[in-house]
Amino acid sequence: MSRKIKTFILLFFDCACYILAYLLSIVLLRRSVSESLVQTWPYMVIGVILLISLNFGLKIYSILVRYAGLSDMIRIVCASVVMAVYNMLVSWISVVLVKEWAIILSVAVLFTTVISRFWFKIIETFKNAGKWHKMNKEEKRVMIIGAGSAGDMLIREMKTSEKYNMRPVCVLDDDPNKINRYINGVKVCGKTSEVREYAEKYGVSEIIIAMPSVNKKEISRIANECQKTNCKVKIIPGIYQLTTGQVSVSDIKPVSITDLLGREQVKVNLSEIMGYIEGKVVMVTGGGGSIGSELCRQIAMHNPAKLIILDIYENNAYDIEQELIRKLPNLNLTVLIASVRDKNKMDDVFKKYKPQIVFHAAAHKHVPLMETSPNEAVKNNVGGTLNVAKYAGEYGAERFILISTDKAVNPTNIMGATKRICEMIVQSMDKKYKTDYVAVRFGNVLGSNGSVIPLFKRQIKEGGPLTVTHKDIVRYFMTIPEAVSLVLQAGAYANGGEIFVLDMGEQVRIYDLAINMIKLSGYEPFKDIDVKVTGLRPGEKLYEERLMAEEGLKKTENEKISIGKPLEIDSKLFEKLEELLNFASSESDGMKDLVHQLVPTYVIDRRN
Repeated sequence: MSRKIKTFILLFFDCACYILAYLLSIVLLRRSVSESLVQTWPYMVIGVILLISLNFGLKIYSILVRYAGLSDMIRIVCASVVMAVYNMLVSWISVVLVKEWAIILSVAVLFTTVISRFWFKIIETFKNAGKWHKMNKEEKRVMIIGAGSAGDMLIREMKTSEKYNMRPVCVLDDDPNKINRYINGVKVCGKTSEVREYAEKYGVSEIIIAMPSVNKKEISRIANECQKTNCKVKIIPGIYQLTTGQVSVSDIKPVSITDLLGREQVKVNLSEIMGYIEGKVVMVTGGGGSIGSELCRQIAMHNPAKLIILDIYENNAYDIEQELIRKLPNLNLTVLIASVRDKNKMDDVFKKYKPQIVFHAAAHKHVPLMETSPNEAVKNNVGGTLNVAKYAGEYGAERFILISTDKAVNPTNIMGATKRICEMIVQSMDKKYKTDYVAVRFGNVLGSNGSVIPLFKRQIKEGGPLTVTHKDIVRYFMTIPEAVSLVLQAGAYANGGEIFVLDMGEQVRIYDLAINMIKLSGYEPFKDIDVKVTGLRPGEKLYEERLMAEEGLKKTENEKISIGKPLEIDSKLFEKLEELLNFASSESDGMKDLVHQLVPTYVIDRRN
């Protein structure tokens, strides 16, 4: 049915109701209808015209009946008040009509207008009131945490929509003014610290955290309380989705590990710092990897003159190339399949394209694999960095940003030791060329290729067990957006020779992470899915450090990003590197000992 036809039907209904109410009010006062109508019909006609004018003026005919709400009710009441004033004036002017007539007519008009606009909600309310007391055995008993607007919206939708087989049975909130009150008919029972008690009392099978504006630390605390139960735990999206009206029960997502980091994610206003990218030729080595590909996405959005993606693995390079072509067809993009270990190729690439900004993300990073292939770690990480950094300086690049790791600090594995050498190369190159060289050091990246989270997800899918190398092993964690924003900000802050470090909050115990992931997936640890401790792998240590003792920290404009003080580097570093790379090419058996000579803080794991 078209909108015009619906408007005409409502208009006809309003006119008919007004006329009937006019006549009925005369009958109720026991007056002669024919005599009264002869004397007052002009007032009735004017009343009809006024009512229609008010309804159009206040857009009452534009109300969507199904979704009529409080603001629509206010408009109807405003129109009814004006009509009541008109009726009172008529009762004073007319000899036949009296004040009681005006009151009866005004109430009748308000009643019929409300019924015509809110009939859907009235029917739904009665229908739901009947079915709500009949508990369906298949319905999930749900606890809502948060008695604010988000909780109110969710409860209302659960009660009115037939799509969702969920019944909110209790609400928890830390505001003492809300406790023992009701939100949409559901009682606010207690505080968030009492999750376990009320989950057992009400037989809850699922908990939904409806607190989109609460900080990550508080969400982490509440989620940990929820995990003391056997309930599935979910969380609604952020405040943006709430304010734009996008939140519904179907939008609720499982609580993710990022919700349990216990800190706010580092926020960087990229639009303010990305001016150095605009109009420049930018190259990203390892551009197909987790960090590299996200760097390419962000760089591509800020108008580089040209973006060069360089990677040895063609599948990843192809994926990011096709994605950027689809999303940004006007981007000047070149994708090169090449190894950073190939000195002649790197010379040719820099000579041909002359990149002005270089992000060096290409590296071997898997600790256990590098322990058994130390020569490859040196060839790729050390040799590759030396090649790319050297030609960046020789061909006049403005900035060179190395992706490093917290494993470079007092390393116990060859991968970390080679990354420490890469940092030394960067700091030495900064003194040799006009290019500003910097390194960016961060911890484990959630969701990146080879990280523990995808491994745990895969193990849960397979029914377990989840494998943890040691009960006490801890790691710093960050998200891919945090890692990329740090790298990009380092490029903006670069003066040369710095090592940028992210404040990643407290280290996370991997064993606890495994337990939490099992619970978040709706399983019971050690009953449904086991956790197995396998022992530390070669080169693995219990904890990571962000800085060496002598480096110190200096704050930047972003309080979450600090700068490690540049250290003195051996003046004969490049001669020693050449010797090291020659030994790597000859497949030396003593590679770890040779690396130790360059990195005295490297403690060799002799188990492998």
